[in-house]
Amino acid sequence: MTPADHNADPEELARFGKLAYRWWDPDGESRPLHDLNPVRLAYVAQRVVLRGARVADVGCGGGLLSEALAKAGAGVTAIDLAPEVIEVARLHLRETNAGLPDPLAIDYRLCSSRDLAAAEPAAFDAVCCMELIEHVPDPAALVADLAALLRPGGKLFVSTLNRTPASFLTAILGAEYVARLLPRGTHDYRQFIKPSELAALLRHAGLVLDELSGIAYNPLNRKVWLTRHLAVNYLVCASKPSP
Repeated sequence: MTPADHNADPEELARFGKLAYRWWDPDGESRPLHDLNPVRLAYVAQRVVLRGARVADVGCGGGLLSEALAKAGAGVTAIDLAPEVIEVARLHLRETNAGLPDPLAIDYRLCSSRDLAAAEPAAFDAVCCMELIEHVPDPAALVADLAALLRPGGKLFVSTLNRTPASFLTAILGAEYVARLLPRGTHDYRQFIKPSELAALLRHAGLVLDELSGIAYNPLNRKVWLTRHLAVNYLVCASKPSP
């Protein structure tokens, strides 16, 4: 099957594949992800009991959030369609586990959300999808897959960028062209998603929107915090109703 059959853009996969071998460098191109990761983990952990939970990390990249979730006690299934990042994630996990008495439980798969949803429907207590939805050709199909992965009562966590002048200035002009925190071309403003649009996709997939939280980031001191302002980056928590 082609990347298009898996709801993926080949250029996007190639772009992130090129970043794979510096994914775990906290001062490399993935620096913002390193800075955001503790706040995202805390957001999830405050809403789901992670110890003993089954969690899917969709669009896992090199495994930053996957390892953090596993260290918090979750059994993690982590998927991505870029072979290079899955390879790096597996290698880093091997290095991490070499120094631990109890190995982290992460199942990395080169797999699409559609294929995982078909193989393991309603299997996960929580699903995380961080900074992926703005990179796929069909966001509605992705949200449908994420909903299908959740067991009744499960929680979905999505982070993405709002389509506002502030996000264009911050995430594209600022991060890609001025501060050069990200490679140019990482984001396409036209693919940014307004909270109202994401809420509609969640409803259509049968999910209930629980809450929205903005994420603020100061790249100078590398501080990240939650805020009520949703103009740039935001986090969504949604639930799958029980029958």
